[in-house]
Amino acid sequence: MSMTDPIGDMLTRIRNAQMRGKSKVTTPASKIRGRVLDVLQSEGYIRGYSQSELDGCKREYDIELKYFDGTPVIREIQRVSKPGRRVYASVKGLPVVYNGLGISILSTPKGVMSDSRARDENVGGEVLCRVY
Repeated sequence: MSMTDPIGDMLTRIRNAQMRGKSKVTTPASKIRGRVLDVLQSEGYIRGYSQSELDGCKREYDIELKYFDGTPVIREIQRVSKPGRRVYASVKGLPVVYNGLGISILSTPKGVMSDSRARDENVGGEVLCRVY
């Protein structure tokens, strides 16, 4: 079965696992998913992730979710740019999420990064998702 939105699938798996109080969730591995997980880990929204292999050829990420006093650190995670409607932002037009308490994850010519790093690098791009 082909998947049209792998990032949206990963975000939904994270959202569903947190609603159930799970400590780990798995998702198929890809380069773009790995870059998004790198940003989530560096910003402190997940504990970490590791890669494992299934049946010798399929790879999978095991994502360790982060909780504080029993509540998930990620309050809300939303997909912004979808396959049917791409959303792009320039440096001056980067959205501020939750009055600066959240982040936007962007795909830029310099790689996948958070909105604050994109402002520092003076680069815009496709707004993948919003986290707070």
